[in-house]
Amino acid sequence: MEIIIVIFFSYLSGSIPFGLILTKTFSNKDIRKIGSGNIGATNVLRSGNKYLAILTLLLDIFKGYLPVLITLKYFDQHLQVAALTVFLGHIFPIWLNFKGGKGVATYLGVLFGLSFSLAIFFICSWILTSLIFRYSSVSSIFSTFSVLIVTIFRENVLESLNFTFAYQQSIQLILFIFFILIVFTHKNNILNLKNKTENKIKL
Repeated sequence: MEIIIVIFFSYLSGSIPFGLILTKTFSNKDIRKIGSGNIGATNVLRSGNKYLAILTLLLDIFKGYLPVLITLKYFDQHLQVAALTVFLGHIFPIWLNFKGGKGVATYLGVLFGLSFSLAIFFICSWILTSLIFRYSSVSSIFSTFSVLIVTIFRENVLESLNFTFAYQQSIQLILFIFFILIVFTHKNNILNLKNKTENKIKL
């Protein structure tokens, strides 16, 4: 019964399309018809409202963080399930015919729930990579991969969870799945990079 509660709550939390809700409410625009059609913060920024983009980013992070936090406190044996299902809820929301965002902000929220130091590492990696390459997609993929590598070679970053070595390895497996899924959600961006049509970040 516990695992059903975790799956249900985590998926529903992840599936809330804040980008769509905010742009429709405050700008009377459908974010799915703007730019890439994605419901994430980057595309909300393309709608011309940076404040809505920032709010979308923060809410998408929070919706990834909350289920992990609650599960850690009450159902910690199902932590991996919560982490994965909240992420899947964002990229495959039932409300939008399973066409959601790319998952980066929600992934960051999950990281904050798992390890504050990992989340900060991801942010620093993303910013540094963005300054070098100027591509959000490259920064997201590279930083997600970097987090995975850090947990493999610096296993102590997960020790704050106070779980066994085997359990920490299962968290590493979840982070590997996240990396694969984020590469998948950025498949069009990868194609654009190959064709040299990917939009650069304006700094």
